[in-house]
Amino acid sequence: MKITDIKIRLVTKENDRLKAVASVVFDECFVLHDIKIIDGKLGLFIAMPSRKTPDGEYKDIAHPLNTETRDTINREVLAAYDKALKEGSDASSAE
Repeated sequence: MKITDIKIRLVTKENDRLKAVASVVFDECFVLHDIKIIDGKLGLFIAMPSRKTPDGEYKDIAHPLNTETRDTINREVLAAYDKALKEGSDASSAE
């Protein structure tokens, strides 16, 4: 599976850990929305789309099944985020 497009929507609220939200297109035929880019204690990371369960926990509603795929998505989304920051507006990245 190949990432064919990434759209980044920057979040402009100051002092917010949420920095952006990404949509990733795979093989020009499947899109995954609402991947969050978060500034954590150890730096930036991505969080997959999730929903809150009745007991207050958050569960991913979509996620990679292996480390290789997660690492690829993480690397590509963070690279697109860096590009969006440099451009100062919404950005797209295609491979």
